[in-house]
Amino acid sequence: MGLRIVVLPHWKAGRKRCVVLKLPRKTTWQNDSANTSVSNKSDINWVIMDYLVSEGYPGAAEKFAQETNLPGPVDNESIRERVRVRNAIHGGRLDEAIELINEIDPEILDNNHLLHFHLLQLQLIEIIRTILAKPGSNPAATDFLPAIKFATEQLSPRAPTDPKYQQALERTMALMIFPPEKMTPEFKELLDEELRRKVAVDVNRAILESRGERSEAKIRQLIKARAWAEQEAKAAKVGLPAYVPLGLDAADEVGGVDGDAMVS
Repeated sequence: MGLRIVVLPHWKAGRKRCVVLKLPRKTTWQNDSANTSVSNKSDINWVIMDYLVSEGYPGAAEKFAQETNLPGPVDNESIRERVRVRNAIHGGRLDEAIELINEIDPEILDNNHLLHFHLLQLQLIEIIRTILAKPGSNPAATDFLPAIKFATEQLSPRAPTDPKYQQALERTMALMIFPPEKMTPEFKELLDEELRRKVAVDVNRAILESRGERSEAKIRQLIKARAWAEQEAKAAKVGLPAYVPLGLDAADEVGGVDGDAMVS
């Protein structure tokens, strides 16, 4: 029985990566106790299509639909809206991202104060990042005036409403005090582009929820269930291989691939 290779795009560490899935061309998973079919090839195809739509890959979804004879995405434009928001966040263009989100649905940020705060915090981080990245950078206090102005106008009024906001703002403002080479890990992680990806994931979920759609691709739920089952098996001292790839880890990726999903 041959294997069917599916390459799914996703974002990790601020870069578009690809996950390689090797799926049997014909398979039936059965529940031994009930002796009933749990999944088949159509179910696997549906899970992959669900991932492409939920994560925002309309071009890949269209190609996959053509190969598998599944119905394509009903509303490609709504997917592309999420793609534009994601690309803006990954590119550090937070003002553009916030504007796009408000165009999609202004109630998303009006009703999700924490998400709005995280977007503004990331925008402040991007302002500071730009200042620190200037050639021969040894910024003077005056160089940080744009960041201080933004923090004062956009973030400071929110800080008194929740201790979490205040702590997050204090940590972010500390980026202006320490030179990058002397920052502790807790401050360096704020400048890590992985933070962009995390915020983009939260925004994608919020947009899907605002549209009454499932906020997480089914394949991610299945992977979490598999990870839980693996932990339970280890706790019960059931023999398992030293490493069981979950399918979305770095070890299973083809790094640096910028193309759309490929199916063969």
